[in-house]
Amino acid sequence: MKRFWSFVLVAMIGFVGCSQNPPDEPSAPEASEDGGSDAVVTTGDLPAFSITASEYPSWSTFMVAAKAGLINPDQGGDYGPLEIKYGVDVVLQVKDYDPCLTMFANGACDATCMTNMDALNPALGRASTAICPTSQSLGADKVIAVGFKSVQDLKGQKVYGLAKSVSEYLFVRGLEQQGENPTDYEFANLDPGAAATALQTGSSDVKAIDVWNPFALQTLRTAKGSTTIFDSTVIPGEIVDMIVIGNDSLAKEGGTNFATCLCDIFYQVSKNLNSSDSAVADATLTALGEDFSNLPLADMRIVIKETQFYATPQDGTSLYTSDQFKETMKTVVSTCQKIGVLEDKTPTIGYGDASAQLNFDPQYMEAVSGN
Repeated sequence: MKRFWSFVLVAMIGFVGCSQNPPDEPSAPEASEDGGSDAVVTTGDLPAFSITASEYPSWSTFMVAAKAGLINPDQGGDYGPLEIKYGVDVVLQVKDYDPCLTMFANGACDATCMTNMDALNPALGRASTAICPTSQSLGADKVIAVGFKSVQDLKGQKVYGLAKSVSEYLFVRGLEQQGENPTDYEFANLDPGAAATALQTGSSDVKAIDVWNPFALQTLRTAKGSTTIFDSTVIPGEIVDMIVIGNDSLAKEGGTNFATCLCDIFYQVSKNLNSSDSAVADATLTALGEDFSNLPLADMRIVIKETQFYATPQDGTSLYTSDQFKETMKTVVSTCQKIGVLEDKTPTIGYGDASAQLNFDPQYMEAVSGN
């Protein structure tokens, strides 16, 4: 295991070394508008910022970066090369998804990894900036059934999945995209792990589920006669995984560098995943699999195909600046109102607009685009 991580570390450090810029070059982060210095710091104690992340293919990149030594996930002590490059101490906390959301909403962490729909509610109480899209679900979320073959077959049947989540979102939007009225169908709340287990073990009650990978992948392999009724390929670009930071944290000294550093961490690992050296690419994908439900390399190749990375700053910037994404977010908001994720209030949404409660801002991706 030590030999494996040494291999990944050498490959990643090579990318970091090639992208390192002296502090006085134009591409280095500039001083923040509030007068605090965001100049690169290479010695001494660095300002600490925390990010929470749960296991998911594009979010497990942070765990991979920590194990490979790009960052030291603990506070203080030795710093990784990307922490030194940006003059910040990145404190990584690995949690389940719901605690990540709760901690972010309560201001208990500076940044977290979450979907675009799950960023809406926290922004009502804590103005936030989505600094980087990491991936989109392009088949990773699926409606799976045993004994049914078509969407229409599901009428009168309960489809089990996690309510007020991406699963219920997919259910509603997937039906709409196929010309169906969601009110003609029944979505029943059940933890995705329990739903998958029930279908896999031949439950007499659970015959249709709405889950994401790895539950979906495992169910299709295990449940005899299981079929994908539809998946998130019918709503491309709607379920987007992101890195989000609180505006209060951005305003701290070093906050801009922290945001830029998070982007760079993600892109360094993504660069290795897409390396022309198959040994580097496979080693990095294997490392992701170890943090994502301990899936082997063959499974991770499927997972990555169904969880499409925004692998470069250009990919992410193109999404955030596109007219299509602005229209998509209107659909996301209205659908979240339908399923009860949003109730009486909706956050103001902006695109490069710091006054918005939820701001999709490409500047931090652009800051590393030349790396």
